[in-house]
Amino acid sequence: MSAADVRAAITRAHHEEWARVVAALTRRFGDLDIAEEAAAEAFAAAVVRWPEDGVPPNPGAWLTTTANRKAIDQIRRETKRADKQKEAQLLYDAPPEPLGAIDDDRLRLIFTCCHPALAMETRVALALRLVGGLTVAEIARAFLVRENTVGQRITRAKAKIKAARIPYRVPTAEDLPARVSGVLAVLLLVFNEGYLATGPDTDPVRHDLTAEAIRLTRLIHALMPDDGEVAGLLALMLLTEARRTARVSASGELIPLGEQDRGAWDTTLIAEGHRLVRERVAAGVAPGRYQILAAINAVHTSARDVRDTDWSQVVALYDRFVRLDPSPIIALNRAVAVAELDGPEVALAAVDRLDDRLAGYHAYHATRADLLRRLGRSHMSRAAYDRAIELAGNTAEIAYLTRRRDQLR
Repeated sequence: MSAADVRAAITRAHHEEWARVVAALTRRFGDLDIAEEAAAEAFAAAVVRWPEDGVPPNPGAWLTTTANRKAIDQIRRETKRADKQKEAQLLYDAPPEPLGAIDDDRLRLIFTCCHPALAMETRVALALRLVGGLTVAEIARAFLVRENTVGQRITRAKAKIKAARIPYRVPTAEDLPARVSGVLAVLLLVFNEGYLATGPDTDPVRHDLTAEAIRLTRLIHALMPDDGEVAGLLALMLLTEARRTARVSASGELIPLGEQDRGAWDTTLIAEGHRLVRERVAAGVAPGRYQILAAINAVHTSARDVRDTDWSQVVALYDRFVRLDPSPIIALNRAVAVAELDGPEVALAAVDRLDDRLAGYHAYHATRADLLRRLGRSHMSRAAYDRAIELAGNTAEIAYLTRRRDQLR
């Protein structure tokens, strides 16, 4: 096996096994710091050992075993003081936490990261780090904040979890409704990072993150089958994931929805997503944000050709969404649909009203660039494309925006 193959195997193992290793160690040792540090040391050991010894037949098992040894070594180093000895003894002798309805280490980890005692931005950073396996730099880029800010949030979160003795478990049935909304918000962010990765040195689409977010959302849906927003989020993820293989060209360029080969979409995922949407509509309960987003995606994936899209229904759903959440990003997405229904000039007027709130958001400038291009205002369109390229972090999206800009006359 070549050195490049080994590096690829390590990268793949990090994508696929990081959360599993951290979760397994957290369950055993009850300490997020120990779990994360030992997992990182195990991957560092893989970088040294695998080029010499070869990639093991079961990389996940090798990494978990190595991480366990690293964690035990760390605890032994710390047990030189009597109080640390007692603490370590408690770690080994304490009875395990109840497993709950579903025995899944990573599901327990996401609920631990998303405990309501933590601020939402802290939950997001911690979950993306421990469950998503993103680096501090990647998280900082995704949320346009400094790396040291993200690092401080993660450090404080782990300290608070330890000091408050926040349990590593899935909440009881009585506690689930109060806890699940924060978990869903974080799972969507994990999914979105996989759907459109922000790191310049990562794959533009990270299937490991989207697959893990879907897996965890499925488990929560099994716990709460009648919760409309859980079903809505699962449907949204499935209908989005169904288009994954059609989203990036062979040359590594993002392919927008209207230009995708719909024959390459995953019909099984689409059918499941549509079924979930229909079930929620039949329930007759006012939909929440995830159910509306799922319904919008259901309209898109129902059209055999982009020209068959029911844009009036899409706009009507966005109108409902705006009443629920009048955020500028929702208004921007609505304007994209308005452009198809009422024309680019009407949409541009709506987009320009968002300038002061979305000036640092690349999708705002990309949307303006496209609308200006359609109106024949090439000079202004080029400037908007330049700003979008400057702000975008996804390599496939940058390639697409660059080509569109360079096609301007």
